[in-house]
Amino acid sequence: MGAVTRIKLKVKKVNPEIGVTLPAPAYATAGAAGLDLCAALPEPVVVQPGQRVTIPTGVAIQLPARDMVALVFVRSGLAARHGLALANAVGVIDADYTGEIICPVINHGSKPLTIRPGDRIAQLVCLPIAVADVEYVDRLVPTARGSGGFGSTGR
Repeated sequence: MGAVTRIKLKVKKVNPEIGVTLPAPAYATAGAAGLDLCAALPEPVVVQPGQRVTIPTGVAIQLPARDMVALVFVRSGLAARHGLALANAVGVIDADYTGEIICPVINHGSKPLTIRPGDRIAQLVCLPIAVADVEYVDRLVPTARGSGGFGSTGR
């Protein structure tokens, strides 16, 4: 295995209970890709089937450079067992966003789900990105697929 790329991620506690009564962002295992984010709630919230609710995480971050992004994913166990998903599928934290990370969740399950203060609800993955310089052209280089979209490559 190659060396692990490390960055300095600045984390601001928006909720003073982070690291006291609420878990601080942390990697659950040595091989985890994402920092677990908890529900920084004052009391439990029940998410009914089909309902969307915003869940605060109690933290804000500052990425070290313009060529970085932080992506927020729902925890896979919550998705598999309860049908919980992020309403926006994946949260994108831009390098210049320094507000609290909020998770808009939706219950795709058939039963109400209770989210309690401190529950690990999402994970934060930091990645490098390429910043595009847009160039408008009259045509694109032909490819084998061309403009074939949804399902055009078969099953």
